[in-house]
Amino acid sequence: MIDIEKCRMTRYPAEVLAKKAEPVTEINDNIKQLVEKMYELMRENRGVGFAAPQAGVSLRLFIISIDGSRENVKVFINPTVTPDGPLVTIEEGCLSVPGIYTKIRRYKNARVTATGLDGKEFTDEGEDLYARALQHENDHIEGITIVNRLGSAAKIAHRKQIKKLLDNASGE
Repeated sequence: MIDIEKCRMTRYPAEVLAKKAEPVTEINDNIKQLVEKMYELMRENRGVGFAAPQAGVSLRLFIISIDGSRENVKVFINPTVTPDGPLVTIEEGCLSVPGIYTKIRRYKNARVTATGLDGKEFTDEGEDLYARALQHENDHIEGITIVNRLGSAAKIAHRKQIKKLLDNASGE
């Protein structure tokens, strides 16, 4: 049972962000409450996607709403994301790694197969921002943050902000 009250925005280098998340075994009211909490956290922080580990919960679950609206939230439970097409480099940020925006290479297209909140499996395809969001959120459930994706020049450019995040974590 997930204590929804304890779900908070999780920041790098939190341990939950660095490990592969566990599969969701049952879609129940608790999971539905978690999705609602994730949406609130995503909206408060003006994101377009949010993964359960970002709320401190190590489950293979993420949500995406490209326009940030509740009506357009898509829920992905135990997803499999398959990137495709050419690689495109675009500046990207992450709610769990505040203050760092860096160019990240991702595939232009992606296909996802997942289970929805209704318990039914579905497949969806996306391109551009939607495909990028699928790949970014999937990284989270695999234990990967944009810090892991920084090239050596970007690591040097962002070293002060990374150190600040590390220092803040050790001071908690």
